[in-house]
Amino acid sequence: MQPQAAYLLPRAVHSVLTDIVPVAGKFYVSAGERGHILLSQDGTNWQQMPVPLQSNLNSVYFADELHGWAVGHDASILHSADGGQSWVIQQFLPELDKPLFDVFFKDAKEGIAVGAYGMFYRSKDGGQSWQSEFHPELASEDDQALLAELKETDPESYAIEAESVLPHFNRLYADGSTLYLVGEAGFFAKSLDFGATWQRQPEFYNGSLFGITRTAQLSLITVGLRGHVFRSTDQGQSWQQIQVPSPATLNSVLSTSDGKVYLLGNAGTLMVSEDDGQSFSAMNEADGKAILNAVKIGANLVLATEVGIKTIPTKETE
Repeated sequence: MQPQAAYLLPRAVHSVLTDIVPVAGKFYVSAGERGHILLSQDGTNWQQMPVPLQSNLNSVYFADELHGWAVGHDASILHSADGGQSWVIQQFLPELDKPLFDVFFKDAKEGIAVGAYGMFYRSKDGGQSWQSEFHPELASEDDQALLAELKETDPESYAIEAESVLPHFNRLYADGSTLYLVGEAGFFAKSLDFGATWQRQPEFYNGSLFGITRTAQLSLITVGLRGHVFRSTDQGQSWQQIQVPSPATLNSVLSTSDGKVYLLGNAGTLMVSEDDGQSFSAMNEADGKAILNAVKIGANLVLATEVGIKTIPTKETE
């Protein structure tokens, strides 16, 4: 199957958009379904960019104002070297039938892309080549023991088990030199060497986690299914569940420099905390459409939603 270029549509700004990021304090990029990537200088006016595939995109990240990547279904990885004006395919594997969920680069050369069923790819050359990595330390203790035994006794079964033993990896988050990874079934791990080795942490929740952030006051907040929110003040060693007004699944969490924390979720769920994530108040969107991600631009929150870009003055969330 050959990739087909995304259609340039006049209403792309109203299509399903899954991610939105600021780039070097100069412009903004949003990505979403059917290979849509949009650019804006001000967060208000958006223009769709030509993209060489139609796979749904789940995440976009820029290492600097020129070099960006977007990942999504078909294990696809796109790259831009001109600030998002044009994109090339670095990886397209529809035969895998697995989506990538997130991508992060620590500089213009070395990055990681992660996704469903423990997919983990690394590039050290700006994405010109990507290598699949398998980290057995990210499996549960029981599965690690099984893998170790199979590796010695049954290499064929080991290869099969390695394909399915890891959870979905949903979100990468870099906090200084620490890299966090969250996923399904309460999966939470951290790395101090940019993912070369990992320490899987004990589960504190048995459902999926979809987002994680560090607050301005240096707490960690992670969010997931059915309104589950957890807060840690000791680098993720222990977690406290935070009660929130809505039971909707939370897709991501945004911390802003003014000390606020925003939760973004399904059914128009938007919640804000002004006490470092200890409590949240609901300011849900009346249309009930899923909010996938957001950025703070001036006095506004700009949302990536299932009906495209939406802008909300932050005074409405206070």
